[in-house]
Amino acid sequence: MKVEKIINKDLKTLAEDNQKKFINNKPFSHIMFENFFDEGFLTEILNEFPDLEKMDNSMEFNTKSDKKKFATNLEFNYPEKIQNFISFLNSYQFIDFLQKLTGIEEKLIPDPYFFGGGLHQIKKGGFLKVHADFNYHPQMKLDRRLNVLIYLNKNWKDEYGGCLELWDKNMTKCEQKLSPKFNNMVVFNTNDYSFHGHPDPLNCPENINRKSIALYYYSNGRPKSEINPNMRFHNTLYKNRQNSKDDIDERMPEFKKLFGKLYIRKKVKI
Repeated sequence: MKVEKIINKDLKTLAEDNQKKFINNKPFSHIMFENFFDEGFLTEILNEFPDLEKMDNSMEFNTKSDKKKFATNLEFNYPEKIQNFISFLNSYQFIDFLQKLTGIEEKLIPDPYFFGGGLHQIKKGGFLKVHADFNYHPQMKLDRRLNVLIYLNKNWKDEYGGCLELWDKNMTKCEQKLSPKFNNMVVFNTNDYSFHGHPDPLNCPENINRKSIALYYYSNGRPKSEINPNMRFHNTLYKNRQNSKDDIDERMPEFKKLFGKLYIRKKVKI
């Protein structure tokens, strides 16, 4: 597949022109591009997007933290055009764009296992509470550094909700709300303090849902400033918003090695 069919922009120039904006954006490094990909091509991707609720090998989430969300698992058989699109997003050309855009010094590495990534779909009433992502790939043994979210929601109305909220480190306020409208692409650094989510239930009609493609990128090592010293390796860290009715247990299990293969498990407040 020709790159020009996917995107008709000069990625090198785009990265150079937006690097300072990405790095300096608050509450943590991020950027949203509107109309990033060729509209006709991305429409073809949308047309191939399956209803994950009806797929036997997709995962459903229904918890206090994550509700009415469906995601592909490691064994999911992606439609051909989506496979080709993801191959491009994991190619040297696109990763080089991300490297230049973000200024990350360590070499970025894509995830061929799609651990937590892939296709995501959220139905009416669904939500994803504010959180920081798991920070370490259990199979590749690499640090998670970057999220790329591509939204596929045509005719999405503001009253439907579903904006990606970016919260400050102390969880005192939401500093950014990024729309999940069609052909918006969000890139943001993931670390122990990059709290994000769409915590309020979607208010869309039953026949409309929030679709996205999520790609995660890793590196061998990361800056110490991005690491919470209380918990070097962790799963997703959910947080409660101030002055809200959120009811999330913010403690997460930490495993400490004692002797040989013996571990203890305890809850840690971060």
